[in-house]
Amino acid sequence: MSRPYKSLSIKLVGALVAASAVLPLSAQTSLPRRPKLVVGIVINGLDIDKVYQLREHFTSGGFNKLLDKGVTFTNINYGSPLDDAAATAVIMTGASPAVNGIAASEVYDFTSRSPRPVLLDAATIGNFTDETYSPKSLRVSTLADELRIDTSGLGMVHAVSPDATTSIIMAGHAGNSACWIADKTGKWASSTYYTELPTSIQQLNHMRPLSTRLDTIRWSPTLPEAAYSELPSHKKIYSFNHTFNGDTDRYTRYKLSAPVNDEVTSVSLDFLKMLNMGKREPVDMLEVNYTVHPYTYSGQADTRVEQLDSYLRLDRDLARLFDAIESQGPGLDKTLVWVAGTPASNAAVSDEERWNIPGGEFSADRAVSLLKVNLMSIYGNGDWVTGYYNNQIYLNRDLIQQRGKDLNEIRRESADFLRRMTGVTYAVTIDQAIAANESADSPFPPARNIDIDTAGDVLISVAPGWQIVQNANSAHNKTVERARASTSAAFIMHPDVDARIIDTPVDARVVAPTVARLLRIRSPNGGRLAPVRL
Repeated sequence: MSRPYKSLSIKLVGALVAASAVLPLSAQTSLPRRPKLVVGIVINGLDIDKVYQLREHFTSGGFNKLLDKGVTFTNINYGSPLDDAAATAVIMTGASPAVNGIAASEVYDFTSRSPRPVLLDAATIGNFTDETYSPKSLRVSTLADELRIDTSGLGMVHAVSPDATTSIIMAGHAGNSACWIADKTGKWASSTYYTELPTSIQQLNHMRPLSTRLDTIRWSPTLPEAAYSELPSHKKIYSFNHTFNGDTDRYTRYKLSAPVNDEVTSVSLDFLKMLNMGKREPVDMLEVNYTVHPYTYSGQADTRVEQLDSYLRLDRDLARLFDAIESQGPGLDKTLVWVAGTPASNAAVSDEERWNIPGGEFSADRAVSLLKVNLMSIYGNGDWVTGYYNNQIYLNRDLIQQRGKDLNEIRRESADFLRRMTGVTYAVTIDQAIAANESADSPFPPARNIDIDTAGDVLISVAPGWQIVQNANSAHNKTVERARASTSAAFIMHPDVDARIIDTPVDARVVAPTVARLLRIRSPNGGRLAPVRL
């Protein structure tokens, strides 16, 4: 008599076990709710260790909110050092420079034999600027493009950045507007490529232009000296005090400083409020760009205090932005916030001579001159080298073709000669760089981070500690070579996604498809990697 009951009990237990196994699985595979507003934030030079270092000094509403409420990616890997424009393009497209076409903010122009902005487009006209830019050099779609396509153009996308190139990359091909601060006038500018410049920008330029306010802006430590932890005492006593007076480069200096983040936040909040972003039926996207890079105009090699202060100030700007989303926008419970950092840049000032750090000065002009003489001694008179830019040598390919010479042979000869120059660690041809293995010890970018259309013929690597002089006529066109990781951090904060920390390395190309999945839209068309399933 007991066997039927025993059999029934066994079946019941088995059913419950099966149900308990299925329930967590269905919870994991369900997608979070689609938000009403997307806020994408790119922070140039973001270092997660500095975020952790200053956490006790942050407010509760900025970085701490991201750490407490979001998914934290501590190791976003770009494969090799990229500048802000190229790194932003990777974030927004899910594709590498070899695919998306943006290897750097400036590229070498073979016709003018000088650098030019990668997004230069003479067919456009600037709004409040004489700069002529468009996203036409961006070869693939972006997150902004895919959102606009998904909403049939009803969802708005507006991008705000101090920098023109970054702003346009964030806005993509289909964005409503991309706004930036013009280098010459300090006005908030855009391109006629974008047809929906918000009236708040026009009002700001006419009623409260930056030119009338910049003289009153001063950058000095935000908090008492005790807040800047782990600094030597002399850095606390002899701190910093930066102003933005003068006529020549005042706007350029301001755009690279921490106070510019406050201006970017104010403009972004105007967009949020005046355009009712996130309060309409379609999904809207607001994209914001900040900087915490070392301040290259400091004049000192040690800019730790400025950099820590940049994080403290940015924390307040993030808190102000998040508070506005809560009070004037749809609320953070209906908002997806993603934050991605770009790799930190190298300093512009060498260490003081008293420390005896090996180094020297590598002059690009001298390297080109010597290489020209060497090639003339082998191949005869002629202008065999057109120029140098960004650790790349450009040969005169037209002359080589006219003389019937072998381009690959001259490339190899040039690399062999440059390799013997003082201060040069490695020199390889573009073909050798592309064919090389993507090892961590390689001083050259992996093939995926090289855009063959704009790359030079020979790539060189300068010895660590050496100062590279790109242009002898510019005091600020210098960098100090220092090996560095091409990594940063990222945060994703969604009301339906639990907070956690992901410490394992994550390819930077994964950010776009991961955000696209949470938005329930297509991944950008150049993105080949699968999303992280949060």
